[in-house]
Formats: sequence, C-alpha cells, structure tokens
Amino acid sequence: MGDVWAFRDAVGHWAAGGPGEPAHELARQLELRTAVLVEGASDLAAVETLAARRGRDLAVDGVCVVPMGGAMSVGRYATLLGPSGLGLRLTGLCDEREQGYYARGWERAGAPHQDIFVCAADLEDELIRALGTARVEEVVAAEGDLRAWQTFLQQPAQLGRPRGQQLRRFLGTKKGRKIRYGTLLVEALDPARVPVPLDDLLTSL
Repeated sequence: MGDVWAFRDAVGHWAAGGPGEPAHELARQLELRTAVLVEGASDLAAVETLAARRGRDLAVDGVCVVPMGGAMSVGRYATLLGPSGLGLRLTGLCDEREQGYYARGWERAGAPHQDIFVCAADLEDELIRALGTARVEEVVAAEGDLRAWQTFLQQPAQLGRPRGQQLRRFLGTKKGRKIRYGTLLVEALDPARVPVPLDDLLTSL
C-alpha cells in the first residue's frame, strides 16, 4: 500500500503545476475513494485525531485528508481530485468566511454541496466553545504554555477581549501551535460534545 503523506505531497506538486501521474498512481495504490479538503495542517490534525479516538483508520477506509495551504486553493484541488479529475468523492471542512470558495470549487468540480461542513467561525472557535475556556486553559497549562499564555494576556490588544477570542488568537501566535492544539483540544473533548461540523464530517466518511 502507498503512503498517504506521499499522496498529499504529490497532490501539492500537481496543484502547483507539476505532473499528475504520481498522484494518480498513489491514489490507485491506496485505493482512495474520498478526499477531505481542509485549509491547513491544524484541521488535518483535528480530523485525524478524532478519527483515531473513534477507532477509525481513514487510510484503510480509503479516505485521505488533504491540507491545501489556504482555502483559496480549493477550486484547483477540487478540480484535480473530484469527479473531473481523480474521480474521488469530495468532502470538506471550512471556516464560515471561506464557505464561498468551497461552494464555487465544488461547483467547478461537479461535486454535491452537501458534503461541505462549515465551522461557525473556524475550527479553533468550535473546539474552544465545545470545551469551554476554563478547560482550554487547563490544556494550555498542562502543555507547559501557561507562562506564554499569561504574558500574551498582558498585551494591550488583548485587554478586555472575550476569553474565547483571546484563546483563538493565542493559538495562532507561534508557528506550529495551532497544529499541536488541533490534536490536544480534540483529545480533551467529551465524546458527547464534539463540534457539530467535525462530528458530521467524520460521520459522513
């Protein structure tokens, strides 16, 4: 069986103008049926962590989560991977403000719009609201980021802001932090309180 990460890399090169044959061959080796298009690596981490918590191996199920490096690339990725390209079923998880990009990309690829799952603001916001800010701060402390969090809160721009907004901003202030917390926050979720878009996406796969 091929390597899922190799497939992601091959698709990225293809989307950037490279050859499509490596992606075609890896899709065949992996017996892929479905591509989940997400904006970035933190979304990938969250989806795969929830799948693992539920005892799912997405690769075995013929599913590959593909981070695109930005929602504006979705039209290109959808065309390459969807019905008019590799012929995979398309699903996607996106922020509310990016929904239009996804809808146009799906239309361009000839894919059904009901397979787009939309977060109210973004996935981090969904996870913070599902956990509650106090629980997220516990995760931050357990991860050894308490001092950085306390320093962040002293910044003038953060004074008086709602705690949830502060936490969302904090997660994006250091390279790699959103990816790390994409895993940690999903691991901390009560199984009964998984954000609806994430839950619906996993259920659809």
